[in-house]
Amino acid sequence: MDADSPTRPGSRSPLEGAAARLAALGVILLVLAALGWIHWQRVFPPAAQPLATDDPAALCYVERTADIDAMQAEGSINAERAALFKSRAEAFCRAQAGQTSAPPSLPGQ
Repeated sequence: MDADSPTRPGSRSPLEGAAARLAALGVILLVLAALGWIHWQRVFPPAAQPLATDDPAALCYVERTADIDAMQAEGSINAERAALFKSRAEAFCRAQAGQTSAPPSLPGQ
């Protein structure tokens, strides 16, 4: 016997069989399916919603974000500050249009 052969000639490990290879292939397919499910939105982003031209909050937000993007392109603000300004602009436009998520006022107030 040489050093490469198993202790008993003809004996095989259960990890060398076809069933083990099929199990490994199954695990790989499950991992790929899980990754696809987790990152589905990144791979296939949803279609952009059309802008409602009769929504005053949406029109206000589009104008404000254009101004913010211009400031970022000029270099007067960075990306982090632009994201902050956009979130504030959205809240401002919704409040201005009366689309806040605040609870309605109580009667008599």
